Amino acid sequence: MPTIYETDSLDEAIDIVQDENKRFPFILHKFDIGSCQEKWTSEYLATKIGAKPVRIHVSQDAMMDFVRKNFTYENLPFNKLIHRCEQIINEEYFLAPNERYYFRALGDNQRTDVANIEKHFPSIANDIKYPPLFSTEQFFSSVFRVGSADTQLWTHYDIMDNVLIQVHGTKRLIMFKPSDIDYLYIDGDKSLVNDIENPDFETYPLLRQATYYTGIIKPGDCLYIPALWFHNVKSLDTYAISVNVFWYHLKADFYEPKDLYGNKDLVPFSRTIGQLAKSLNELDKQLPPVYVDFYAKRLRSYLDNYIKEYERKL
Repeated sequence: MPTIYETDSLDEAIDIVQDENKRFPFILHKFDIGSCQEKWTSEYLATKIGAKPVRIHVSQDAMMDFVRKNFTYENLPFNKLIHRCEQIINEEYFLAPNERYYFRALGDNQRTDVANIEKHFPSIANDIKYPPLFSTEQFFSSVFRVGSADTQLWTHYDIMDNVLIQVHGTKRLIMFKPSDIDYLYIDGDKSLVNDIENPDFETYPLLRQATYYTGIIKPGDCLYIPALWFHNVKSLDTYAISVNVFWYHLKADFYEPKDLYGNKDLVPFSRTIGQLAKSLNELDKQLPPVYVDFYAKRLRSYLDNYIKEYERKL
């Protein structure tokens, strides 16, 4: 089981990101992420951010599952959320005293605004520094995250490159390269395999063929997650605070204009899959079922050969 690459060199990190023949995940150590590492205690954040209302995931399960929705969405003032996150057992709760919380910031208007810590959390924005892996013109969003200890998020991929800056707490990482998509039982951008560390191989036998890349990030570390790399992140011994910074890697007009999270499929793919669905629908209307079945299998054969050709190029 290979480990995620680690480096202390910002120059090497920039080279990996900018070289199209590299672009693999890495953990960057010894980059100065700013005063947040010392300042961002629960008391400091509760005082600075105050009672700003935030929308959160609440679950009784340590492994949150976006596909099957084993959580509820609730609202809390931020100062209450941060104090609940640092507790194992809470006197006030939504579901149970030992429930877990996960906060992923959005904009003030959650339907239209992209997350931006400078705009939406200005009282703490100057405390953190981002590694300069991309130009400022490529910036998309900065996402403030807070979560309970021993909380694991679902395996998924992002369309944009991003860096996870760990400020408080330690996280376990499991990542898969994009070409392992065939083995991960994908529903949209998420895997159906919730317990990725101890999977049910009878239900998900192809997962045996996937390569697990593992690692640990500690306070002050920065994890680079290239677009399309699947990742599963679990907070360990204590509550976790981090900031995700997303950048455009490709031309801006390749990305969906209304994508608030950086995970909607690229416009060229959405256009292509839409045209394909329309063509198949027309085929189904015009021909008897035996012909539709035959030509659909012809199409699958074409796609299989197309994929094999591209795998030889990679």
